[in-house]
Amino acid sequence: MDGVLFESEELMMQAIMQMFAKKGLITQPVDFTPFVGTGEGRCISGIAEKYGFNIDSLKEKKYAYQIYYNLIKGKLRPLPGVFEFLDKCRRLCKKMVVASSADLEKVLKNFEAVGLDVKMFDAVVSGDDVERKKPNPDIFLLAADKIGVKGSQCLVVEDALNGIAAAHAAGAKCLALATSFSRDKLAQADWVADNLATAPVGVLEW
Repeated sequence: MDGVLFESEELMMQAIMQMFAKKGLITQPVDFTPFVGTGEGRCISGIAEKYGFNIDSLKEKKYAYQIYYNLIKGKLRPLPGVFEFLDKCRRLCKKMVVASSADLEKVLKNFEAVGLDVKMFDAVVSGDDVERKKPNPDIFLLAADKIGVKGSQCLVVEDALNGIAAAHAAGAKCLALATSFSRDKLAQADWVADNLATAPVGVLEW
């Protein structure tokens, strides 16, 4: 979802930085890099561990989400090509699942903020549904199971290194979008594109 459907990664980072600043810890954008795609809870706890900062990650994640919900009002945008790609998937009778490491409430808030109906997808899997986050494959295996297929039958669209690793661990092919990392860092994916508007034709033809 984040960095694939919506231009939300930067806004979430700002929210977490503001949360830490309110608690007396100044963080830097580079602190977030190892945790992109792992979910906000893991991101918060990982940054706190880096600085030896004692924090209740569950409580402060909820606080960061509240900051985020205020930040996205009128600012959250779908990334280029999202509507066209989803329409093409529907025309090809592909089943579609949102599989996000974020909590379900954030998934729903994102869709609401841009006026999209999450029911356009056949299923939704969130970070609430799995204990082991990316790079573990659990979220994608559960997503595949929700629509009655194997991981090896799926295409995962990702923007993060942890997500690519999780996709391949699930046996899926992966299209990586260079919205959070440069194209060269995403080279282990099966395909790399700048966004869904420039996705290679072959990603839906295998």
